[in-house]
Amino acid sequence: MGSFTNWTKTVIFLGLLTALMLWVGSLWGQQGLLFALIFVFIMNFASYFFSDKIVLAMYGAKPLPKTHWLSQLVHEVALKAKIPTPKAYIISNPSPNAFATGRSPKHSAVACTEGILHILNKDELRGVIAHEISHIKNRDTLIATIAATIAGVIGYIAMMARWGAMFGGGRDRQGGLLQLLVLAILTPIIATIIQLAISRSREFLADSTGAKTIHDSKSLASALKKIHAGIAHVPMRGGNKATASLFIDNPFRGEALMSLFSTHPDVTSRIKRLNEMKF
Repeated sequence: MGSFTNWTKTVIFLGLLTALMLWVGSLWGQQGLLFALIFVFIMNFASYFFSDKIVLAMYGAKPLPKTHWLSQLVHEVALKAKIPTPKAYIISNPSPNAFATGRSPKHSAVACTEGILHILNKDELRGVIAHEISHIKNRDTLIATIAATIAGVIGYIAMMARWGAMFGGGRDRQGGLLQLLVLAILTPIIATIIQLAISRSREFLADSTGAKTIHDSKSLASALKKIHAGIAHVPMRGGNKATASLFIDNPFRGEALMSLFSTHPDVTSRIKRLNEMKF
């Protein structure tokens, strides 16, 4: 039921983003919308095919041999999830965390920091790997790319609208300058909120799918508690905050000002849901 609910939320949020984009296009005109759509689509197309290599390089991730125990653990969970085995990577960083990347199950990777290996036992780490492999199985990278493309189109048109407002271009448009200012300022904020809501829904879904894959929700709940506390003690140094949504928990210091602008659900809620799961 929980998985169905999160899939439903994702569909609704993507529908809202699409509706927002169409509304923006109706205000700006078809030519502006088409230009922005092509421009952002090309950017996200390139990002979709190369972002895995970029993010792995950004964090200095090193591939592990298939004989390494972590690679074997990834293989074990991948078999249970019935997907091709992702490549395993290690990141030389004391902050405990992990992420999955790749455009499809056949082109995927799971990366863990050295910090997470030091604080979790094998069962907890298996829960984390199951969560990350669920992101791959559920094609969250594709969904995130679609959401980013639509939000990017809205953001690009909003940028053009801000230039129009600065130079008085909106005064002669239908609805006047006020409408143009709403387009320029409010709509990209709404698009960001919806995009982040999609990210949070996918985290809940990955928690649930991962726990069902290994028939163990308690280990992931325990791991999340340790990871969250570990990040508070040793936050990620370096990296890019734009990649925060990739990780199993936000790797950077501090919480979002509002839950609406958070890349991840509240960890207490995640732990509660996991501990209430029945098999």
